[in-house]
Order: sequence, then structure tokens, then C-alpha cells
Amino acid sequence: MRIALGLALALPLVACGSDGATSAGDDEPGADAGGSNTPGDLTPPARGFQLKSPEVTIAPGQEITYCWYFHTPNTEAMAIKKWTSRMTPGSHHMIMYTTTADAMPPGTLSDAECGAFGIQNVPSWTYAAQSVEAEVELPQDDGAGKPLGQDIAAGTSGYIQMHYLNNGDDPIIAHVTLNAEAYDAGVTYTKTAPFITYNASISIPPGAMGDIESAHCTPSPSAKFWSMSTHSHKQAVKTLIDDAATEIFSSTDWEHPGAKTWMDTPFYSFTGALTYECTYDNTGSNAGSTVKSGPSANTNEMCMATGYYFPATKALMCLNNSGPF
Repeated sequence: MRIALGLALALPLVACGSDGATSAGDDEPGADAGGSNTPGDLTPPARGFQLKSPEVTIAPGQEITYCWYFHTPNTEAMAIKKWTSRMTPGSHHMIMYTTTADAMPPGTLSDAECGAFGIQNVPSWTYAAQSVEAEVELPQDDGAGKPLGQDIAAGTSGYIQMHYLNNGDDPIIAHVTLNAEAYDAGVTYTKTAPFITYNASISIPPGAMGDIESAHCTPSPSAKFWSMSTHSHKQAVKTLIDDAATEIFSSTDWEHPGAKTWMDTPFYSFTGALTYECTYDNTGSNAGSTVKSGPSANTNEMCMATGYYFPATKALMCLNNSGPF
């Protein structure tokens, strides 16, 4: 049961996979605790670290996902107070995952084993962006006078997943830069962590219009949320998060859904079940087939609620109608 659950939790997070080559080196390109940056890139934070992926070339019309594996370059445990990312135009999304052990050797850039990991090494969704420039600044008061922070241990294993779709006529030279800005050493803070849901049972009939796929789980009433959003693919025409029958968040833009945030007290606590729902129109290139849950942004679908909660001891996930785990 534990093995089956581990696989079920892990496999959906390998979003938008593809086949191709793998490269690895002894160094970790772009892992920078304060070094130089190329024109147009982010300046590394004074305290914290910067991750910069190697450059890849995306051919015209190509859709592909790469994963770049790393160890964070911080040499001491840090509490992150702000994430800032910059993606090359043509990037669809990026997700930073942390893992308990190396899924691939640090420095590996792969589109063949993107997100590979063991059963006991389920990745934790840590930061995500769906726009070229994005940032997440954590709330500075938990209601008791302490700021919120995300724990990143020294030398944390992880990977950045980068999904590209080049709709233009020219090649794109692409990379991702991510800054993690940390609190000063000794600052007292309240730990926050991701809360993620995933529906692994999506089945959209051929040519269906307005097909609704939903699932639910029940967060602890003591969990306080400061951000919630959704993640889906191109068949989605609406995404929704409910607290029982009360709408918390909805969007009609699958590519850039936005987010609902509560940046100060009283934040948000669920009084009933968290229902996450996606409405799909199965048109275009997939109209002749049943669309299932899966990794490809081109041929599969996802329905996820994503957010951050506190006080936290770890990242939590709901699978279908079970959890959180």
C-alpha cells in the first residue's frame, strides 16, 4: 500500500514529460550564492542563493520539458522569505521541486528522465511560475508577530522542471533563473509549506464539451492558507476551488490562472472539504480521443489545487479524494 501510494503521489508531478537525451557534468551550472550574472538576468540576493539552469535550444514548433537537477548552494539552513524567477520568453511554466535524495546526479539536464526518483523520494512542490517574470513574497506577520518562512536545508537536493512551447518561426535559446532570498540568521519565523492536490482519475470523452472532473479532501481546520491557485492543461476552460459550497478561487485562463492570496490575519482556514474542480472542452487535436490524467501538456490533462499553508511541519498532498498525506 505504501509503495502504491508513493508512486501515485510521485508520478503525476512529472508534468509534461518527453523523450530525448540526457547530459550530466561534474559541476552544477548556475548554482550561485552571489556570483556574476548575465545581462538581463536577476541579481543574486545578498543573503540566500541563486539557481540558474543551463541554456537549451527550442526549435520552432517544438514542445518539450527539461529537468535540471541541483544541490542548493547554501552552506547553512535558511528560511526563505521571497522567491523571484525569470524565464526566457517562450517558456510555459517552471516548477522547483525539492527531494530527500538525489533523483539524478547534480548538474544533469534531462528531457528523457525528467523528474525521475525513487519510491521513498517523492518530490515536494516548492515554487512555481507561469509567467516570464514572477515573484512570491511570503507574509510578514502570522497573526502573532512572526513572519512566515520556507525551510531550505544546506545543500538541498532538487530539480527545476521547465516546460517550453515554441510557437514561433525561430529557435529559442532558453533558461531559467531563480532567486531565493532568505531571512537573516537568528530571525524567529513560522514555517510554511506547500499544500498540493491532484486528480489522477480524469477521463474526458472524445469531443466532450463542459466535462467536469472534480475531487476533494479535507485540510485540518487549524491550517491557515495564505495562497491558493490551480494548475491544468489546454483543454481546461475553467478551474475552481470550493470550501464545501463556498467558492474560494476560480479562473478561466488555464495558462495564467492567477492566485487568491491572504497576506495578513485572519488568512484562510477551510471549514469543510476542499473541492477542486476543472471543466474541459475536448476540442482541437485531442477531440477524437479520450483525454486522461497524465504528464503531457499536449495530450493529457491535469486538475490541481496548489497553495501554501501554516503552521507546517512538511509539504502536504491530496490524491483524488484521499489525504492530505
